[in-house]
Amino acid sequence: MTKPAAAPRSAYPHFLTIPTRWMDNDVYGHVNNVVYYSYFDTVVNEYLIRAGVLDFEAGETIGLVVETQCNYFAPLVFPDRVEAGLRVARLGSSSVRYEVGLFKEGGGEACAQGHFVHVYVDRVSRRPAALPAALRTALEPLAASPDTPALER
Repeated sequence: MTKPAAAPRSAYPHFLTIPTRWMDNDVYGHVNNVVYYSYFDTVVNEYLIRAGVLDFEAGETIGLVVETQCNYFAPLVFPDRVEAGLRVARLGSSSVRYEVGLFKEGGGEACAQGHFVHVYVDRVSRRPAALPAALRTALEPLAASPDTPALER
């Protein structure tokens, strides 16, 4: 498998600035790999909440992570501020593939990038459910154009 190249900022239509914390660093002096996934989760859920399409307490559907992956290119270190870029690579009937790039504040190339896939399910039955129309509408502005290369497959 060939490791993908770091994507430029222009690959992402939405950004959220996330401050690193002292506790994010590990004994090797950089942000620990597990923290990168929390940044992925943060940028996706912040977007969904602000768009008014994530009601994590009472919504009829919920998104469950069924796949995740990350490539690392350059370290992030406390007290860096991370700019998390977000795009949607695929909108399915009941799933969404979110792609995220993590940049040092003002940086031009991703320090890390990856994806996760949410399968949307009925809150009670946990069976796959169609993406609600409001969710699909909120995600369409984040959709990567057909000629935008995937981060990896």
